[in-house]
Amino acid sequence: MAQFLPADHTKGDANTLGGYAAVHARPAAFEGSDGMAYSVERLAEPTGDPARPWGAWLCFLRWRRMGEPGVEGHLETAHLAWGATEADALATLGAFTLGEVRDELEGCLAAERTSATPERRWYDVMRAEDA
Repeated sequence: MAQFLPADHTKGDANTLGGYAAVHARPAAFEGSDGMAYSVERLAEPTGDPARPWGAWLCFLRWRRMGEPGVEGHLETAHLAWGATEADALATLGAFTLGEVRDELEGCLAAERTSATPERRWYDVMRAEDA
């Protein structure tokens, strides 16, 4: 069951990825240019590079539009931030503005598109067929 939690703006800058999660107690979410809903999570892993031991990236979860609520897929960026520790890398990525995160989502969507992918959204196609 969902609950309403009021925003606590004393916890950070809601215009950054990490600040938004702290202020609103939930991940940031976006509508992609494909018309799908995405929530975003920061992840990090060891890189094996002594100069940049930890790399952090964004994982966008694509939420199902129809039927049972749930995730139907995801998109990942390359490493976008690095740090000496996992916490450092995640903090650097958390300082990205929501606009920068949205740009990363759109970059992932653009890379996912192929010539076999329709350019129109499903509801635009349905509207055109009804006309």
